[in-house]
Amino acid sequence: MQRIALFSRNITKRKRAEEHLRQFQKIEAVGQLTGGIAHEFNNILTVVISNLDILDKGDLNESDASTLMQHSTDAAHRGAKLTRQLLAFSRREMLRPETLQTNDLILDEVDFLSPTLGEEITIEAYCAEDLELIEVDRQLLGNAILNLALNARTAMPEGGTLTLETASIDLEEALFDGDGGLPSGRYVTLTVTDTGYGMSPDVLEHAFEPFFTTQGLAEGSGLGLSMVYGFVKQSGGHVTIESEESKGTTVRLFFPVAQGMAEEKEAETVVSR
Repeated sequence: MQRIALFSRNITKRKRAEEHLRQFQKIEAVGQLTGGIAHEFNNILTVVISNLDILDKGDLNESDASTLMQHSTDAAHRGAKLTRQLLAFSRREMLRPETLQTNDLILDEVDFLSPTLGEEITIEAYCAEDLELIEVDRQLLGNAILNLALNARTAMPEGGTLTLETASIDLEEALFDGDGGLPSGRYVTLTVTDTGYGMSPDVLEHAFEPFFTTQGLAEGSGLGLSMVYGFVKQSGGHVTIESEESKGTTVRLFFPVAQGMAEEKEAETVVSR
């Protein structure tokens, strides 16, 4: 009996210690998030306030005044973009879903990305035939692709290949990993792969965390991947990421097939049996 009581007390102590650790990790994460937000908005407000102070003195010609106004406007837009990214990460951004064919969007994005990424990066697109439709916010999906492409460009400073690939899959069992889960069912996947320098295991572990970045402060806010994560999760999907140093990175987005399409596919399967 004494052994059982001692074992029970040890278990209770361990559970309390684990709970304290989880609470500490939550507090630490909130602190990092708050610090990152404060830093970003402080930079934005510094630009706006400084420019307005100079304009208030009224000693500028029209051209210089116009330039300062443009800088202030750009900073304000940056703040608005930051807010949208935070909302997407918290999964509270107002989505405007529509039924769309992912292949069509991919082809449009390739035309847009080519001049953006530069001549040293080759873009390849592989679009699956008879790809099912999904219900998603078209603009936010385009933004997600752009974010992933820009990350890939950073990882390929000397050039490389960016590959976009679509596919339809049928998950017979739920997919679970350290980033959450995905119920069984039919999904459309969008896979973005680069041939860049990849990530170390430590960096990969924090890839989706807001404000986590290996770039300089002036090069990125560290919200790109977290924005992608929030948007896909809010759309009922899932994100996986694989990376290895010197071997590139692969990000795979899962989106549920549009309800009508899923039901039609299920009916076809029943008939074929």
